[in-house]
Amino acid sequence: MDGGYAHGASYLGRGWQLMRQRPRLLLLGMVPALVVFVVLAAAFVLLLLNLGGVAAWVTPFADDWWTPLRAVVRLGAAVVLVVASVLLWIATFTALTLTVGDPFYEKIWRECEAMLGPTELGDGLGFWRSAVDGLKLTALGILTSLIVLLSGLLPVIGPVLGLLLGVTLSGRALGREVLSRPLEGRDLDRHAQRALLDPHRRAVHGYGVVTQLCFLVPLGGVLVMPVAVAGATAMARDILDGTPPPGWDDVKPQTGRPDSL
Repeated sequence: MDGGYAHGASYLGRGWQLMRQRPRLLLLGMVPALVVFVVLAAAFVLLLLNLGGVAAWVTPFADDWWTPLRAVVRLGAAVVLVVASVLLWIATFTALTLTVGDPFYEKIWRECEAMLGPTELGDGLGFWRSAVDGLKLTALGILTSLIVLLSGLLPVIGPVLGLLLGVTLSGRALGREVLSRPLEGRDLDRHAQRALLDPHRRAVHGYGVVTQLCFLVPLGGVLVMPVAVAGATAMARDILDGTPPPGWDDVKPQTGRPDSL
């Protein structure tokens, strides 16, 4: 498989086509996403209710400023806090959902593999490995949120720049994270996955970004998460069916993947 950002983004449509054939799988995948959404939504509402106080707390230097200027600064701080919180919310939502719902999503990607054609699969991710990956994704979300907060110090363009940076950075991590499920199912470790995916980084990035943008829509993550897992399964299959990247022979596992791939 070869292609750019738009080609990678198109796999979300492929995932939707697969889920339409198995609507029960779609509903199954929405269960853990909905549970995590409710918990995080409550935390986000709590932040919004106290947004004025939090904005004042992070801008103590403006306490003695001229009132209109102080109001503008704290309004900007509030906007940046909301943008950073949304990005952190998304990263946390993704990490928690993939960890809590790992048995659900394993069933989804294995069913999608069966729909796409026979292939040899291993045991896939264990719960603890999934939990560790979730913690890494959450840590990246925190780092991304800090970048957004710092970029928000720039006048006028700060919040917009922060949002673009956040979606770009988080999208790259999300794309690789959902792809790791079907690739781990073929007994490919992280080193092997990196060698496999690097030649397709633009497609993987495009897939992650378009999925991340869907998460910005209220309840979008609940619907899109199982679709994203299905689309990643199709993308992994196409990448494996393509020409092996340079150095693949050095990292290709001896078992868990048909020789034809």
